[in-house]
Amino acid sequence: MQPSLALQDDQEHLPSLLATDAKELSYQLQQHQAKIFPPLSQKTIRTFSPAEAAAFIGIGEGYLRQVAADGHGPDPLANGRRLYSATDMDRIRRVLDERNGTPKYVPARRPGEKLQIVSVMNFKGGSGKTTTAAHFAQFMALRGYRVLAVDLDPQASLSALFGHQPEFDVGEGETIYGAIRYDDPRPIADIVRATYTPNLHLIPGNLELMEFEHETPKAMASGTAETMFFARIGEVLTDIESLYDIVVVDCPPQLGFLTMSALCAATSVLITVHPQMLDVMSMSQFLTMTSELMSVVEKAGGRTSYDWMRYLVTRFEPNDGPQSQMTGFMRAIFGNRMLHNAMVKSTAVSDAGVTKQTLYEVERSQFTRGTYDRALESLNLVNGEIEAHIRSTWGRR
Repeated sequence: MQPSLALQDDQEHLPSLLATDAKELSYQLQQHQAKIFPPLSQKTIRTFSPAEAAAFIGIGEGYLRQVAADGHGPDPLANGRRLYSATDMDRIRRVLDERNGTPKYVPARRPGEKLQIVSVMNFKGGSGKTTTAAHFAQFMALRGYRVLAVDLDPQASLSALFGHQPEFDVGEGETIYGAIRYDDPRPIADIVRATYTPNLHLIPGNLELMEFEHETPKAMASGTAETMFFARIGEVLTDIESLYDIVVVDCPPQLGFLTMSALCAATSVLITVHPQMLDVMSMSQFLTMTSELMSVVEKAGGRTSYDWMRYLVTRFEPNDGPQSQMTGFMRAIFGNRMLHNAMVKSTAVSDAGVTKQTLYEVERSQFTRGTYDRALESLNLVNGEIEAHIRSTWGRR
């Protein structure tokens, strides 16, 4: 006798359960968002101490105090101390370049320097990919570069960090899918959003990005696409190329059509890896698959050569013996393709993420001073090393 296919009383209908849970979770997230950031409030980037501002501008703290005393800095507070906004730092860069008569402190691209598109990727979730992309994009904006962050991950954690909740802030056609879709694409300039950080713009993500994975096989089968899938992101970015110095792409944690299009658009690639055996084993498979797929794309005319490609160790615990051994193991294999600095694991970064903030946004007073300082030093060393690779590509020191 055949068993009944009817749903038994003690069974649970998965689609119904998931739909109910998703609806309730979305509602509760909205309530949580409203508590953290009331409806009329907006996220803002904090002000910076003279030491922090001097480091971002690239001058000594004493020289910054002199420039401020000459009337080019913010007004002092009641205690005589000055705090610098990102806008203040941009103004001081322009003043310094006007004094010197050369473009030294305003780091915008110069004639002959191409747009830098950095794709941050890994096949495995939890590798610190989005955290890396968010902090690097914001760091470069605070350094004075014109930065565009592109969220290609349907989970859209990067968008949430920058104040755009995918469930209710990002509508249809408002992700990069709107610009690269095969039917009725939108101008990419209509999709770019400003953020609360000067110099940093965003193309947000949400679940709509999955449509590109579903529609691409249909377009390939029908032969109706004017541009191959792997060239679509690079093509639309050329329309706004003159507006930016650096594009940071947060790729989805899988090797789909979006990731391959991001790789073909990129001028450089940053692969994040957590130094644990299972993560490294997973990365081994990821590298094999990427190599094979990109070879196919190359034969079809896709671009597969880069200015640089580097591995970044993330969530690194220096006192963890096995992690140190695994990091040494990778350095022995990859050599100078490993970034010298590692992104240290820190409760400061994870705690800041609870309120959807980066470490550059939270106040130092919210954390144990040593914990915050170690985390920020690690971030700045990693981001500074990546910046050095970009400047080297442009022929700058």
